[in-house]
Amino acid sequence: MVWVRLRAKWAVLPVWAKWVLALYMIGFADGTADNVRWMTNGGIHAYASSYPQVPIQVFFVILVVADPLIVVLLGLVRREGIWLACVVMVLDIVANWVGNWSRIRHDPGPNVPWLITFFGVFVLACAPPLTPTLVKARAASLP
Repeated sequence: MVWVRLRAKWAVLPVWAKWVLALYMIGFADGTADNVRWMTNGGIHAYASSYPQVPIQVFFVILVVADPLIVVLLGLVRREGIWLACVVMVLDIVANWVGNWSRIRHDPGPNVPWLITFFGVFVLACAPPLTPTLVKARAASLP
């Protein structure tokens, strides 16, 4: 029964919304893998050598749980996934720019977090049209 409803939600989504959700999910799955790699190499203090600010280190550790949660929520076609994705991306962009600022000022080329920034802008730009689309998909899939 759950799979039938989930499949119905995905079926009523417009093609553009399916692509956006897929890109969101790929991006956050990649973020999950990156954070797990960092944690595997250094444990809870994996970010200490690159990011001396403790709040940024804590945020990156939290992403080990938040990123896969976003993937699951989006896979279930839940608008909460979009909201959480927006919050995480704003914080992630700020954390990466603040954490890398001294390196960016010294040598901007390889140290600027462009990929995170572009993905964050994509997430934030697509959220307003995507949210009501998911609400409609949920309503259309209810019996």
